[in-house]
Amino acid sequence: MKSCREATRLMSESQERRLQLREQASLKLHLAMCAPCRNFGKQLSILRGISKSYAEGGPERTED
Repeated sequence: MKSCREATRLMSESQERRLQLREQASLKLHLAMCAPCRNFGKQLSILRGISKSYAEGGPERTED
């Protein structure tokens, strides 16, 4: 089984490149057993969404 350090590295790298099949499989196995790493994955996804929104100009604002 991958260590948490290796799992979080793979999750980060998956944002930049497609993981190899064996990397995907070992990451899924680790995530099935590790709640803290699943939480990290959720946080990573949220941060990616926020960053994407910011890069696109953020949410539209209404003036009062």
